[in-house]
Formats: sequence, C-alpha cells, structure tokens
Amino acid sequence: MGSHRRRLAVSGFDRGACAALSVLSAAAAALGAVSAGPAAAAPHGDTRAEVDRLYEEAEQATEAYNKADERADALRRQVSDSQDLIARQQQRVNSLRETLGSLAGAQYRAGGLDPAVALLLSADPDDYLDKASVLDRITAHQAGQLRELQGALREVAQERAEATRKLAELERSRAAVARHKKTVEQKLARARQLLNSLPDAERAAYERTSRSGRTAIPGLGDEFGSGVPASGRAAAAVAAARAALGKPYVWGANGPSGFDCSGLMQWAYARAGVHLPRTSQEQRYAGRQVPLSQARPGDLVVYRSDASHVGMYVGNGRVIHAPYPGAPVRYDPVGMMPISSVTRV
Repeated sequence: MGSHRRRLAVSGFDRGACAALSVLSAAAAALGAVSAGPAAAAPHGDTRAEVDRLYEEAEQATEAYNKADERADALRRQVSDSQDLIARQQQRVNSLRETLGSLAGAQYRAGGLDPAVALLLSADPDDYLDKASVLDRITAHQAGQLRELQGALREVAQERAEATRKLAELERSRAAVARHKKTVEQKLARARQLLNSLPDAERAAYERTSRSGRTAIPGLGDEFGSGVPASGRAAAAVAAARAALGKPYVWGANGPSGFDCSGLMQWAYARAGVHLPRTSQEQRYAGRQVPLSQARPGDLVVYRSDASHVGMYVGNGRVIHAPYPGAPVRYDPVGMMPISSVTRV
C-alpha cells in the first residue's frame, strides 16, 4: 500500500539523528562538566589521565547515542506502519463516501414525489410497493454506511494524531542528538589534541598500553579459562572479530568498514547468526554471566561499573575490541581496565 501513502516528512533527518530523550539527558548531564576548549599545559602523567577520562566520557556518550539510534529505528518503523494504515483507512473512507453519494442521489430522486401521489400515478401499484420496499432497505443500509463512515473517520483522525506525535518525538530527538554529537566530537578532538602534545615516545607507550595504561591481570595467561570456544556460534564470532582487526574505530558504527566497541560485538555475532542488542549495557545481559576465571573465546568482557565498554575474549588473556578513535580494532590484555562482568552468548 506504500504507493497510496501520503508521507509525513522529517526534514534533515538521517540515521544518526535520533534519540530517546531520557537516555540523552542523563548522558548530556554527565558530559557537560568537561570543557572542549584548550587547557593549560599539564604534566605528561596528568595529560594521559585526562585523555583517559575524555575517552571514557566519550564512550559513555557513544553508547547513549547508540541506544537513541535504536529507539529512532523503532519510531521510524512505527511511523511507517501508521502511514500505511492511514492510507488504507483513507481509501476506505473515500469508497464509503462514493457509495453514500450514489445512494443519497438515488434516494432524492426516488423520494421526490409524495408516496400517495406516486401510488396514484403508478401504472402498477404492486411494482410501486416493491420499489418502496427496496427504498426502505436502501435507506436502512445507508444509515449503516453512515455509521461505518463516521467510525472510519474517527480512526483516521486518531492515527493521524498518533503519527504526528511520533514525528514530533523524532524531531525533538534529532535536535537533542545533534547537540549531543557535537559534545562527543569536541571531547574526542580534545583527547587527540592532548595525545599529540605528548613526546613521541610517550604517545607510543600510551598507544601500546591502551587507555588505562594497565597490563594483563597477573596469572592470566594460557591457563586462564579455556582456549576452546563455548559453542560453534562463539567460534564463528571470534573468527569474524579477528577478520575486523585493523579496521578503524568509528563512533556510532557497527561495520563493516568501521566500528565502535559494541558495534564490533554486534557485527561479529551477526556473522555467526546471532542478533545482539546495540549497546554494551544491553549486551551485558545478552547471555549467561560467568566468572572471569572461566572465560572462553567468544565471551563478551564488559568493562567499568557503567558497562560503557565491551570486548570479546579470544583466549590467552586477551580480548579483541575497538578501543577509541585513532586506534584500530586490535588485541589488548583482558585486564586493560576494570572488568564489570563476563557474558557467554
């Protein structure tokens, strides 16, 4: 029925411009305290700590952005369904109006004479009475048609009001995400500026040790957990994640040319035929949580208390993850930052 649809346009709307305002408000409040402008020179240790903090806040914002994007997809589907329904209902209204117009014209023409006079003038009184009976039935049918039309008009009005509400929500979300996106980009740009201010050797050392500067958890090596994936789908997801090594970090992206952390997990498991939610917070509950000591390749390792980062355990005390802008998808020690939970999909 799409060809009959009257589209309700959302100007300037794109995939990235979408949000659930409650999600964005909390994230924006957390982000607003950090300025994106230049700062006074700081010792190199402080610089690295500030870069860590900026990346962490930007990643929190990215996951909120991803959640908003998922919400917008659902809203767009709802709007599309509403538009299809409105088009079908409008066709029904038009058909009812045409039918009622024909019946009304016939009734007027047939009812133009007084029934008694029409009976006197009729060459065949029995034929007249038959016609009058038919006219009575048509009138009753017409009344039913009128009631049906009234109901159809009410349904169209309700659907139009609901579609208008959903479109207004999309517009509000678009404006909120535009502001939110700008904040994230400023933080990422500031982090890159600080990194570039470090001497080459320190910058290289930072890149090697990832954001937190942590190393592998002591004792976690070949004997950590099991080197065998827990299932065939986990093995397929690990193979897909390895195929993404070297791809750039792109915030808000879920492949195949670029990824953010949760986007990489979603993409890798999709290659294994498994649909994961979009955000790291939701991915945390996409399976059964297991102790870190029992981690197996394919398990999702979720970091920080707010679950704002996620990687995939691949054995030997390492994860594959999309670290941050400027760093490609790569291996890092599983203990590179505080671990919140391990999820077996």
